[in-house]
Amino acid sequence: MNNLFSQFWPYTIDGLSLGAIYALVALGYTMVYGVLRLINFAHSEIFMIGTFGVLGALHLFGMPSNVGGFALVGLALALAVVGGVASGGSAVILEYVAYRPLRRKGASRLAALISAIGASLFLQQLFARLVIPQAFGLPKEKGALPVQGHFVHRDDVVHIGGFELSNDRLIVIVGAVLMMILLDVFVNRTKLGRGIRATAQDPETAVLMGVNIDRIVTATFALGGAMAGVAAALYMLRFEETKFDVGFLLGIKAFTAAVLGGIGNLRGALVGGIVLGVIEMYGSAIFGSQWHDVVAFSLLVLVLMFRPTGILGESLQQARA
Repeated sequence: MNNLFSQFWPYTIDGLSLGAIYALVALGYTMVYGVLRLINFAHSEIFMIGTFGVLGALHLFGMPSNVGGFALVGLALALAVVGGVASGGSAVILEYVAYRPLRRKGASRLAALISAIGASLFLQQLFARLVIPQAFGLPKEKGALPVQGHFVHRDDVVHIGGFELSNDRLIVIVGAVLMMILLDVFVNRTKLGRGIRATAQDPETAVLMGVNIDRIVTATFALGGAMAGVAAALYMLRFEETKFDVGFLLGIKAFTAAVLGGIGNLRGALVGGIVLGVIEMYGSAIFGSQWHDVVAFSLLVLVLMFRPTGILGESLQQARA
């Protein structure tokens, strides 16, 4: 407890930056669930693909070093675009290959769930055994090794008393909030966004009103994947490493954040991610870093016991018009 009080602001900032990444990944879970009532367990691998897309771009254009100031902001924007395209495109392909055939045949949600788990394991092993060794010159048996490249010059840009905020954490937090605002505006203010909400509320009626369900589902996966790609870019900016199973535990925590905030609720995903990240870091300060996963999932259990609908509890189809 004394550790938390003496290092309150560092733990809080770390929690906010980590929670912002959880929140962006959670948006993909919550959007797909809101439209299809499907838990896309392969979404964690969509995040993983985004991290390797970012890393591949860094290697392709020459690994920079000690990037700081406004140059770091520009680099973060470029990496966010790369990650968004890599993850968004992968999510669309995933939907076309793993989910659309089942939807057209009227398969059960259990079948779709099993397909999601199979796709997740397939993508993990594909990158562990084939993509990573070939792209980065690692032996196949060592495909799980982290691939590192240090390119960020970290510097404290805000100093207020004992409060200090580094440039990488500031970019992560601000970037995640901006992406959440843009997605919220898109879903609530655009024609395609109205189609997503209509499909989430009543797909049969939406079809009768002229909504193309396949187009809406594709857009949902693309948007959710793009959010995971931006999260991947921010993750690489913050931690500067990745590996084939980088999305496994992070994906579970992002799903926890989605449930925590209210599964199917876009704003709930943001709230759930931030709360989870902060509580996790506070738990690490109090109980030790080896307990931070226990603290995170214990929080989920408590919320489900006393508020099963999550913190906000409002679903995507009930979003404001």
